[in-house]
Amino acid sequence: MHTKTIKELSTLLQTKKISATELATLFLDRIGGSDLNAFLHVDRELTLRQAAQADQRIASNDVTPLTGIPIAHKDIFVTRDWRTTAGSKMLENYVSPFDATVVEQFNAAGTVTLGKLNCDEFAMGSGNENSYFGPVKNPWDKTAVPGGSSGGSAAAIAARLAPAATATDTGGSIRQPSSLCGVTGIKPTYGSVSRYGMIAFASSLDQGGPIAKTAEDCGLLLNAMTGFDQRDSTSIERPKEDFNRSLNDSLKGLRIGIPKEFFGAGLAADVEQAVRAALREYEKLGATLVDISLPKTELSIPVYYVIAPAEASSNLSRFDGVRYGHRAADYKDLADMYKKSRAEGFGDEVKRRILVGAYVLSHGYYDAYYLQAQKIRRLIAQEFQNALLGPDRQCDVIMGPVSPTVAWDLGDKTDDPIANYLADIFTLSTSLAGLPGMSIPCGFGQGEKNGKRPVGLQIIGSYYDEARLLNVAHQYQQVTDWHLRAPA
Repeated sequence: MHTKTIKELSTLLQTKKISATELATLFLDRIGGSDLNAFLHVDRELTLRQAAQADQRIASNDVTPLTGIPIAHKDIFVTRDWRTTAGSKMLENYVSPFDATVVEQFNAAGTVTLGKLNCDEFAMGSGNENSYFGPVKNPWDKTAVPGGSSGGSAAAIAARLAPAATATDTGGSIRQPSSLCGVTGIKPTYGSVSRYGMIAFASSLDQGGPIAKTAEDCGLLLNAMTGFDQRDSTSIERPKEDFNRSLNDSLKGLRIGIPKEFFGAGLAADVEQAVRAALREYEKLGATLVDISLPKTELSIPVYYVIAPAEASSNLSRFDGVRYGHRAADYKDLADMYKKSRAEGFGDEVKRRILVGAYVLSHGYYDAYYLQAQKIRRLIAQEFQNALLGPDRQCDVIMGPVSPTVAWDLGDKTDDPIANYLADIFTLSTSLAGLPGMSIPCGFGQGEKNGKRPVGLQIIGSYYDEARLLNVAHQYQQVTDWHLRAPA
């Protein structure tokens, strides 16, 4: 039962061949037997209470495609009954008095919450090793990272601990862990998913999205979690849509842009081999490969690591030990309490980004760093628009690798933050441009110890083109089985 897709489980639930309570119990038992450290808070009683409510809805035919489906939430979305820690000591025991909009939407659809998922502290990281509660292990190889910051979400789906999970993507944190764990994840267009109740890292970049086994499942989840929210000033006011409406459309005539910058130095041979094989499958499906150039891609890392820390420095100033969060036990005065509470509550990577952000926003450096980064960000977005938009557009979607390598070993990059930052080279530009992008499994590479580790194919589309991305991914998944493979 745990290997079935959301669509298959929904059919079983609505035909009453299994109950929501039975399904939730099955996944709770799997979570209890896992040693991946993917979950930070599980409350069996709360989950089974929600499952009983879902069974009542099914009995009265008050159902949606997600009613009774178990789901786990990245611990960056606040939840009324479960702890919300953002993977930090700063919020170690915090329980929110309200639900994030995304959580509200899934509750309204009748999903059953399994618990909260581990993540890099305040979503800052590429390997899920920055969590105060310890790293998540990659279920394909427990000596490897699962990717970050949504490593708990990707690992839970790969290990079949949940059929659905929420995640967030600031610079690639849905796509990169999905790639390293061999699952399917999509980051929608910026503003499509409400950020209300999502603990802020970089407000102009953060975007929620789903991780699941298949593109079809991701579409079902997106149907529930997107929509305008007046409580979020960055929320886009657009009518609701069915993201799975085009799943079965033919790919004949589809033009796939292949950026030469995505296949240069730094891309591991085993990753390139798997991605090239996937591109050949698309040619068999009737698509045409078009060579394009996105020369500003190489500037994505310096631009991102000016803008994101600047926004983080501002957003995290609220964690001062006064209203909520960690407060130092011993201090002399108010200023000393601030200093000690923040020094004790934040981890090294969060402190590093706060310091960088404060520096680039400081007098004398704002124009030299932050303002210049914003100008280059506009140029990066323009390159994508030239390729994907307008009558002279070069292609319909863009494809390439998600990560330059397969998952690396736990501990390999903990002392080298630059190496961690470089792991996001192919995902940052999409986030800076606010475009939708997704990762689908397309094969395996060799790990550090010659064990097989997953490779993901990245698909990037124009604004609000999620339905096309899901169609492109779904058609590939109809002729391959990478997305159905699970770790032993």
